[in-house]
Amino acid sequence: MKRTTLAAAAALTLSTALLTGCGSTKDTGAGPAAGGGGQGGRVGVGLPLLTSPFWQAYNNYVPTMAKEQGVDALPTVNSNSDPTQQITDINNLLNQNVRGLVVAPLDSAAIVAGLNQAERKGVPVVAVDVAPEKGKVAMVVRADNRAYGEKACAFLGDKLRKGKVVQIQGDLASVNGRDRSQAFRDCMKSRYPGIKVLEIPAEWKAEKAASGLDGLLNANPDLKGVYMQAGGVYLAPTLQALRGKNLLFPAGDPRHIAIVSNDGIPQEFAAIRKGEIDATVSQPADAYARWGMYYIKQAMAGKTFQPGKTDHGSEIVRLPGGILEDQLPAPLVTRENVDDRSLWGNTVGR
Repeated sequence: MKRTTLAAAAALTLSTALLTGCGSTKDTGAGPAAGGGGQGGRVGVGLPLLTSPFWQAYNNYVPTMAKEQGVDALPTVNSNSDPTQQITDINNLLNQNVRGLVVAPLDSAAIVAGLNQAERKGVPVVAVDVAPEKGKVAMVVRADNRAYGEKACAFLGDKLRKGKVVQIQGDLASVNGRDRSQAFRDCMKSRYPGIKVLEIPAEWKAEKAASGLDGLLNANPDLKGVYMQAGGVYLAPTLQALRGKNLLFPAGDPRHIAIVSNDGIPQEFAAIRKGEIDATVSQPADAYARWGMYYIKQAMAGKTFQPGKTDHGSEIVRLPGGILEDQLPAPLVTRENVDDRSLWGNTVGR
């Protein structure tokens, strides 16, 4: 079947050459997606929460990236960490006759009800950050969350070699929380048998992280390392808990507890510079917004995609359920590269 050139916005300085392999847009010959008419239309954007600096940054990127892509995006709606509210939000957007949806699912299973609503109305959906367990989406825009857990494991494992570490987990109803947790656990078991892994199921909630870590430190004052699966909500309570137990020592001090995070927000970078934490995985908030808008525009025009390398440094993969996912780069940030200006956390708000 013939492959066509990816239509890329000039503002994004994308290559206009045909993508090699199977990562290029594929012309199915089926015409525009139902409801899209090939003429665009209004797009609804759903946020999972706004209590995290990561999602605040993503929210700020959305109108900029929508404008660059020529997408008519409605003001974002925030589900406030409530999966039921997220389904209501999707239904409300569909009732406003949107022609596309860009949604960051809270619950990988619960979101299927919203996806089914959109499919019945012929409205394409792009999922950002979290993959649904099933249902129809044009693309998932996400980084490899198993790699997050593996990078955190390798960093802590190489630094510590033995002792106790804790992973402050995300919501295990989300594939992100499950992927990060299992990858970290598996890596430690296979590569660092001298390290014991403890776990706090914190559900992306700061208060659960704070209370869980406080209790764990009471029972394990010899803790050597921490893996925070979401720095946006876990950084402040983690540092507060350590400070309250007189266990917050700077990197280089033999009493320092090694900490690796996920998100890549400016607050994490500041903590790395201070020596409070050691590393984070930079989850690309800017690229999530950019490529979410790109894929929904293409989906509304009836385009489909295939697995393979892309021209923006990522790879489209097919998930076990058949859903396609564009896995964007997410670099490990340490003291050595924390000032890299290509990192979104060093440019947001400037």
